[in-house]
This record gives sequence, structure tokens and C-alpha cells, in this order.
Amino acid sequence: MRPGKTPALHLLLATFALGIAGPAGAQQVAGASEVRASVDEVFSGYDRTDSPGCALGVMHDGELVYARGYGMANLDHGIALDPGSVFRIGSVSKQFTAAAIALAAQEGALSLDDDIRRWLPEMPEYGRPISVRMLLHHTSGIRDYLTLADLVGLREDDWYTEAEALELIARQRSTNFVPGSEFLYSNSGYFLLSQIIRRATGKTLREYAEERIFDPLDMNDTHFHDDHAEVVRDRASGYAPDGDGYRISMTTLDMVGDGGVFTTVEDLLAWDRNFYEPSVGGRELLSVLLRRGVLTGGDSLDYALGLEHGSYRGLPVVSHGGAFVGFRADLVRFPEQRFSVVTLCNVATADPTSLSYGVADLFLTDFLESKTDADPASEAAAASDPPVELSPESLSRWAGLYRDSGDGSYLRLEVRDRDLTVLVGPGYPLVAIDESRFRLEFAPVEFQFEEVKEARSLLLRQSGRESRYESVAPELLTPAAASRYAGRYFAEELGTDYRIEASGEELTVRRGRGDPIPLEPATKDEFTVDGDLIVFEPANGQRPQAFTIDAGRVRGIRFERLED
Repeated sequence: MRPGKTPALHLLLATFALGIAGPAGAQQVAGASEVRASVDEVFSGYDRTDSPGCALGVMHDGELVYARGYGMANLDHGIALDPGSVFRIGSVSKQFTAAAIALAAQEGALSLDDDIRRWLPEMPEYGRPISVRMLLHHTSGIRDYLTLADLVGLREDDWYTEAEALELIARQRSTNFVPGSEFLYSNSGYFLLSQIIRRATGKTLREYAEERIFDPLDMNDTHFHDDHAEVVRDRASGYAPDGDGYRISMTTLDMVGDGGVFTTVEDLLAWDRNFYEPSVGGRELLSVLLRRGVLTGGDSLDYALGLEHGSYRGLPVVSHGGAFVGFRADLVRFPEQRFSVVTLCNVATADPTSLSYGVADLFLTDFLESKTDADPASEAAAASDPPVELSPESLSRWAGLYRDSGDGSYLRLEVRDRDLTVLVGPGYPLVAIDESRFRLEFAPVEFQFEEVKEARSLLLRQSGRESRYESVAPELLTPAAASRYAGRYFAEELGTDYRIEASGEELTVRRGRGDPIPLEPATKDEFTVDGDLIVFEPANGQRPQAFTIDAGRVRGIRFERLED
């Protein structure tokens, strides 16, 4: 036990029963002796001494009613996870950045309606002012710097500085959309908030959050980790699968705001308690943090300030997840029941959202409606269905190119090693549930295929949202056609060039120091590369002089051909 800390609750007391007052009067979930084994079963896949895993915290009415670690914090030294293990929590950090900004606004150091150029004059003028509030709600349109870094050719384990990240963002001469008109998640916004805090208060985000949030709440094992070389006691290492084992998956990046918080299950109890008895910021802070964003057209968003409103099986929830390098995290709160679940994992293939809702299912049985496709974890319910083995012919039926009927993006699938595989990044194999339904193994994403009169379609379900893709026939290139696309192209906004090379009818693209990546033809003048969309400007059979690339959180980066 660490000095000054209460013992970790590794087991729920056998005599404990959690009482919750519901609209129909007093209701109770199952007692500990009934629930404990079922909760442990949810995490049984991680309850091993040769695998990383997860730490769980179940919170009710300001108390930690069940907490336990499953798996190992450090495989080198055989150290087990427990509720005091320190995890990187990825984008769950955003609510702490938002709280720091809201507190600074309370103190008069800044306003949420400030033009960000008041604090960041190096940012371009985009024709319409971008406010601090837009950064908080992901409505600024500013391109995501992690995606930009990938497009530049930086790899996940490459190092670059905070100043270089800021320079890359400020280099963008346009936004993804007119500021305020759309919602598109962007890590750049919350990284820029960390810079605004520094300039408005004279303190780094780490210093300000420690002084205003973490110290007052006695969150003694929590901080914004802005020095990757710093020693952190009880830190869990992050891991990614590698064949039959694991590789360490950490980062040397020191940017914070969009992520970067290191914390524990036990410390997050204090943060959860503050939402019911707000000793930090008072009711005013809670009101600001929970206020939904509104687009310029008047539509209200589910996203508030680092928190997302939603519902699960008929109950309102407020939640946020996080994923970076070898860490995955989820914190979901059921405010009407004053009940929360936090799941922190140190393996890249973990799905903490499904795990958290699986635990909520056990504790909130009397309150929950039957599961529906609209539930955040409904896709993960397919994980309870036993996988089936399909023949190569059955799998090949669904292989091919599909186009989103909404935004025009593509998904490409092919059969690899007897698995139907989504060709994004390294390729992700799908688990077959039946002849036409598949899921990702490590995330709540479901693929439902249909075929009507030889026309195939795909319904993709993720986080309660659906996207429909229609099968399209990819263009077949001749060697002569492929050679017209080859050449060097330069993007001013990235400060880098792409080298497109042709070998027969096949094309590859090389960016930065990376290896060549296949450039796969879609429809005329459109290609995919690692899931991103490249569209060449029509050239009437001549060599195209430019192309644009759309990469999810980055839209419309323009490359122009360089002379050979």
C-alpha cells in the first residue's frame, strides 16, 4: 500500500448490496455475492499472468463499490494491474482540459467566445473567426494534427515537438469546413486549448490543472504527462499484440490537451464525485461542462465539453473514450443513478466501452430496457455470439470495393489467410457471426452485408451510428494509364512531397521515410491509400497536375505536380 492512500478494493465485500433510488421507488441491483463472479467473467479474457489487461472501477454515489485489476501492468517484471496502477487515458483527458479552460473563464483569464487568434496570433485567418468554444465542441474545422503528422509520413513512434505540432497546425491555409457549421472530432482543437491556457494564465496546462483540479480533489496520482522521460511510479506499460506475444507500445510525444493525462481508477473516483458534490468549480463548472454544442445552423450536438451525451438501454449517459498507442480507456456515467464505470486498459486491442457497458448491465439490471441496435454497445453484443467458420467461397462473396453513399469514402475488403479483412492500415480481419454478419474482434463495430439481384451493400454499425456502403467496380488500369499518374507531388500545407511510382498497372506512393504503400484504384481518377481517398484532377487522358487527399479528420489537402 502506498503511503497516504486507502487500500485498493480488490474484491467487493460479500455483504454489500448497492441500493439505487429509481423512479418507481427504491430498487437494488444484485448483491455482491451474485455480481462479483459475473463482473469477473466480463474480464476473464484478461485475467492472466502472461497478458496485459484492464483495471476496473465501479462507482456509486461517491463511493468505489468494486475495483480490481485483470492482467499485468508490466510483462518484463511480472507486475500485476490493480486499481492503483497509473494508465495513460487518451482522449478521456479532454474533459480535464475542458474543465481547466472553463475554470480559467470563471476567473476572467479568458472567455469561451474569444477569437483564438487573440491567444494564438500565428493561426491564419480563415474568413470567419474561430472561438475557443468551437475548439471545445469540435466545430472549428481545424485539421487534426495527428492525422496531418501521418500524412507527412511521421510514424507512430517518431518524435516531434510541441512547437512543431503547433507550426504544422498553423501551416494549414484552410479548414475542413466553414467554422461552426459542422462537427468533426479534432485533436488539434484540444491541443490548441493547452496553448491557450499557457498564454492566458502564464501556467502550463499541467501546472494549471494540478493547482485548480487535481490537488483540490486529492488526485495525487494524476497529471498531464508533458515530459515523456519522466519517471512515474506504478505506471502500467502499454502493449500491442505481436504474433503470439506483445510488443511495448508507448509514445515519446509530449503534447497534452487532446490527451496526456496519467491517472488511476482510484483517482477517477474523486473526479466522478465532483459531478455530484462539486467542490471544484461549483455548479457553474458542471453547467458549462455538460452544455451541448450548437452549430451555426441551430442543430444541437451530443458533444458538450470533453463529454458526450447519449443513452444506453433507456438511460441517459455521459461518457468519453480514449485510445492512444497501447492504451484504451472509457469512463461512462449514469447521472440519474449516480453510477459510473471506468475501464482502463494497457493493450491496444482492448474494447473498454463494451467492457464498461457489460459491467453496467450487471449492476443496473432493474433499470435497463432491452438491448436495441441504438445502444452504444449493441454492436459488441455480437461478441457473445459464437463465431462461425465460413468457406473461402462464402468469404469471397463479400470481398471488393464499397463506397459510402453519404460522404463518398471507400472501404476495401479482401480475403487474407482465410479471413475477410478490411484494408485499412495493416488490415483488420473480421470475425464471422453468420453468413452475412461480421464484427471486428477488438472493437464494437459490426458489418452487415446484403445482396439483392447481384447488387451488394454493406451496413456498418459503430457507436450507435450506421453508414451504408454500396459495392462498386474498381477501375482497371493499364500500364499506360498508371504511368500518367506517376510523378512527384508537393503539398504546401504539409511541407512534404509524395512520390507516386508505376510498375506495370500497379501504383505505389511513398511519403516521408516510410515504405511504398499501394495506391489502389477506385473509380475514375479516385484511389485509396491506407483507407484515405486520393482524387486526381481530371486531365482528359493527359498527366494530371494535382490531386487532393481526404483522410477522415483532414479534408482537402492539395498536392501539385513537381517538374521531373
